[in-house]
Amino acid sequence: MGFRVASLWQAPAINPINQKALSVPILNPFNVYGRVFLLSWWGFFVAFWSWYAFPPLLTETIKADLNLSQAEVANSNILALAAALIVRLVAGLACDRFGARWTFTGILLLGSIPTALAGTVTTHNGLVALRFFVGILGGCFIPCQVWTTGFFDKSVVGTANALTAGLGNAGSGVTYFLMPAIFNSLVQRQGLSESKAWRVAFVVPFILITATAIVMILTCPDTPTGKWSSRSRDIQRHLDMRDTFLTINTTGNKQGNASSMDSGNDTVQLNSSKGHGQFTDAQAQEDDLLTAASWELVEKPTVKSALGALCTLPTLTLLVVYFCSFGTELSVNSILGAYYAKNFPDLGQTGSGSWAAMFGLLNVVFRPAGGILADVIYRNTASLWGKKILIHSFGIMLGVFLILIGIDDPRSKSMMFGLMTGLAFFDEAANGACFALVPHVRPTSN
Repeated sequence: MGFRVASLWQAPAINPINQKALSVPILNPFNVYGRVFLLSWWGFFVAFWSWYAFPPLLTETIKADLNLSQAEVANSNILALAAALIVRLVAGLACDRFGARWTFTGILLLGSIPTALAGTVTTHNGLVALRFFVGILGGCFIPCQVWTTGFFDKSVVGTANALTAGLGNAGSGVTYFLMPAIFNSLVQRQGLSESKAWRVAFVVPFILITATAIVMILTCPDTPTGKWSSRSRDIQRHLDMRDTFLTINTTGNKQGNASSMDSGNDTVQLNSSKGHGQFTDAQAQEDDLLTAASWELVEKPTVKSALGALCTLPTLTLLVVYFCSFGTELSVNSILGAYYAKNFPDLGQTGSGSWAAMFGLLNVVFRPAGGILADVIYRNTASLWGKKILIHSFGIMLGVFLILIGIDDPRSKSMMFGLMTGLAFFDEAANGACFALVPHVRPTSN
């Protein structure tokens, strides 16, 4: 089925087996699927805004106020990224145990505390410690993608994931506009000193993060069927309502086995009737639906299942691919403002920040483009090889642009910004395409 413009605001059609949406109602926050979509990307957006709120002001204002060396600035950047890596590992396990919504809100609320305390920093050690704990917010990406994956069918999940991640990632770009703008307003209109103004500026992301977490808790469900803890029973109930198991009158008068659910774990046990007597095409289709449904439930995590999911070639391949693509984006976002300020001193702190913001803002277009293109290729080829080839092609071109920028170190603004735009496309589209493939790899461990 082709794209319909009306699907952007109409309530989506629902897959009757897993209750996932078959379209993405981007402009309909009144529909539960549209609301989850909105809060997924917005929660990610405000988290990244706060996570990257320091670099735009660190180049000049904070660096001068705290008497920091360039090495100390770099150390604080490294610690901010390190914290996110640690939290992302924990966030995956938490999503399996408590569900994505509660993990998401938990990270937001925990990260809001050091954000509010940013104004208390007076030393280099204090800055490093605070940025490490603010880095907790970088872990929001995991529940954002898990939550979206749980609400949107595989036919559109690449698009949904790429859109939420692209719009959310734009927070790392918008912060380069917003934090200097808030800072300048506090200095010029409120009469605050520069030392006080940068500290007060962090109150804004704190308020938005806290408000977003509360709205998530009050207005959204864990899964399309209800609570995370009861997802197995809810899926089973929908299967039963569809009368999936049918009595088939065949030569041997065989009857399909009833489904059962082991109360000792979180997976629905589905017994296929294939191979027992001669069944009609309708029964075969029902069996296929049952098989599909069994793969829509996330297993209760154990050490064995976690290691089994991790230690496979597809998982490790995606890990390396995303490490390269998103790792590049995080590194570039951390130093781009300072890099522009060094190569183009005439831009100043605000000008360097504004141009650096463009790299993050391009996520709004380029990251969804990668996911949408991956979905289009998959729908037309019915093969995962199309997605794999696309991701690796993006990765190769990403490497080419990194080499070109590193060798040339452009002093021409048009050359620099042109190369950075090319880098942004292949880097951010690779991120989007990567998460169009993730739902196909060990779905019960996603």
